[in-house]
Formats: sequence, structure tokens, C-alpha cells
Amino acid sequence: MATFTHTLTRANVLAQKRRGLFYILVALAMLAFFTSEVKPDQIATLGLNTTRSVQLVRLPDIVVPVLPTVWFLAIVVFALAVLDLVRPFRRGGWLLGIASFSFLAAFLVWAARGTSFSLIGILSASLQLATPILLGALAAILCERSAVINIAIEGMMLSAAFTSVLVANATGSIVLGFVAALATGAILAAWHAVLSIRFKVNQIVSGTVINIFAIGLTNFLNQRLMQEYTELNNEVTFPYISQIFPDLGKIPIVGPLLFDQTPIVWLALILLVVIQVMLFHTRWGLRTRAVGEHPKTGDTLGINVFRVRYTNVILGGVVAGLAGAYFTLGSVGRFDKLMTSGRGFIAIAAMIFGNWTPTGAFASSLIFGFADALQVKLQILIGQVNIPYEFLLMLPYVVTMIALAGVVGRVQMPAADGQPYEKQ
Repeated sequence: MATFTHTLTRANVLAQKRRGLFYILVALAMLAFFTSEVKPDQIATLGLNTTRSVQLVRLPDIVVPVLPTVWFLAIVVFALAVLDLVRPFRRGGWLLGIASFSFLAAFLVWAARGTSFSLIGILSASLQLATPILLGALAAILCERSAVINIAIEGMMLSAAFTSVLVANATGSIVLGFVAALATGAILAAWHAVLSIRFKVNQIVSGTVINIFAIGLTNFLNQRLMQEYTELNNEVTFPYISQIFPDLGKIPIVGPLLFDQTPIVWLALILLVVIQVMLFHTRWGLRTRAVGEHPKTGDTLGINVFRVRYTNVILGGVVAGLAGAYFTLGSVGRFDKLMTSGRGFIAIAAMIFGNWTPTGAFASSLIFGFADALQVKLQILIGQVNIPYEFLLMLPYVVTMIALAGVVGRVQMPAADGQPYEKQ
């Protein structure tokens, strides 16, 4: 026993040493990359205003010297890394947060050297682009907390995006298009639930089948229906909140960040709070978590395991349908082939990164949303950053892989996740 404890302690010490060395390398990389091609007197301007609406008060831009800022941020990371080597921190999460923020801030300042870009604009875009990922992650949480793996979220989102535009244009009602998106997600989720719960089909296989079905059907109908009858794919979107209530959009920082958004963004934030409270502070949430952890014990206590799983999977499908509606009714307004672009799978990564909790998934979604917004912004500054366009497009997916590589083994999934239940 003593030998095991000694080995475990030694392994922890080695892991902490590697962590400190890693952050030292991060600091050195910041100096190596973000001081190159920088003139001694260059500055970066980060705007806090937006051109979409007139602000009540125009805030001064943030103007910083590039080289001193990069050096300061690198020294902060280096100093914390050395402290972590000398006297390891008990929890490394906040160290990761500081290092990530410092690296990102240094990168933004370096990318904006000699020019300017809207900081509030990129933050607003991050929230907007994080919305479908957040909704997909919430859908996955509802399913997996009741022990049903759902990798069909991508297919549900894609199908919902298609039906929302089709129904909205066919009926002339954006509300009916919105309802159709929710119904599409629920129907596909019910299909997945029947296969997984009643027939006990491998849940990964069931989800893969639905994804393939959704891709094939939407591609076929898009080619044979929407491209022939183009009036069925006209742009139709919800208005921004600031268009409905103009004064809200004029509030500095808060206005562009929260009110230059469509109602679907607000629905996502409301669902975040509702699911967080319901999951951890209500009887329904307790039963859901019990079914996900110990279904036999829950059954013994009178919980209908099958009903809980059916309910949660279908509710997850509704939320995934809402995510699909974002791509069309809440964003571009029309359907394009494979327009979800793997966001359903990124949502699953956000759920894992967030440790199967709504608030954790929200934080993860913001990271992925920021990566997506950043690659769009960097395409405008392509001459400044000198990074190939193809690498910028890869950025959100690279962040996904890094996040999963960093957290796998450090999160705790529901104990019964993916296991079919046999009633005794």
C-alpha cells in the first residue's frame, strides 16, 4: 500500500513538473512568435464601439504598445510557471485560464499591430457563434445525463435547419418554420430513443445512421426541391433584439454584446439557466442523474428508467432542433448544403470539456465560438498575421482537438452512459 501511495505521489509530482515546463514553453513561444515583425514603436488599437447602432456614450478605444504588452504577458506566464515548478499549485485550472488569456491577448495585440479592429465586435460574434454549440451541448447533456449517448445531434441540427427554411417559405410564417425545426429534432430524437432504449441498438451506430440519413436526405431535397423552386429557399430571419428595441442596442458594450443578437441567442441563454437549475435542484434532475449513474437503484426506488430516458432524449432533440433553427432563421436565413459544418460534433466536445454540466458547456462553447470568430477576423487581417487561409479555417477544429486531448481522463462521465438497461 505504501509503495502504491509513493508511486502515485511521484506520478503526481512528475505531472506537475511537466505542467510547469509546458507553461514555460508557452511563455517562450509568446516571445518568439509575437515579437517578430514588430517595430519598437508599433501600437495596437482595440475598439469598444460598434458601427451597427449609434451608442449613447462612445467609449475610448484601448490603445496599447505591442512589444511591452507582449513582454509583460509572457513574463506573467513565465513567473507563474516557475512558481508552479518550485511549489506546485494544488489546482491548475486557474493557471490554465491565466495562461490561455495571456496567450490570446498577446496574439490579438500582435495581430492588430499598426492597425485596429473591434474588440466588442469579436466578442459579440463569439457569443453568436457559440450559440449553436451551446444548444447542441445542452441537447447532449439532456441525453447523456440519462445514460443515452447521442452523436446524432449533427444530423438533427442539419435536418432542423432544412425544415425550418422550407416550412417558413412554404407557409409564409417564420413562427411555423421555427416550430417545424423543433418538431424535426424531436422526431429524429424519438427514432434514436426507440432504437437505443427499446431495441437496444448500439447507441453510436444508431446516431451514425441518423447522421448519414440526415446528410443524404437534406442534400437530395436541397438539389431536387430548393434548387428547382428557389422561392422555397428565400432568406427569412428573426430580427435582432436591437431592431425591436433600438434603445437597448445603444447601451455601451452591453448593447452590442447582448442585444445585437437574434432571439435564438437569448433562448439559448435562458435554456442554459433553466437546465442548470432543473438538473441540479429539482426532483426531475435528481431522477435523471440517478438513471444516468445507477439505473437499477433508481428502478428499485420506483423511478421509471425507460420513461426518463425517452423524455430526456426527445427533449434533447427539441433543443438540437433549436440549434438547427439558429443556422437559418437566426443567422443566414437560407439553407446551404452541409451548413452545420460539424458543429454538432463540436457541441459534444464542448459537453465533455464542460464535464457534462450546462455551465461548463457554456464556458467551452464560448471558447469554440471565440476560435470561430477569431478565424473570421484574422482573414481580414491576413496580411498582418501571415498565416495561410486554410490554417485559419482549421482553427475551431484544432481548438476542439486540443481541448479533448487536455481533458480526457480528467472528467467524469455518467457511470451508466451508453449502457442499455434490462429491467429485472
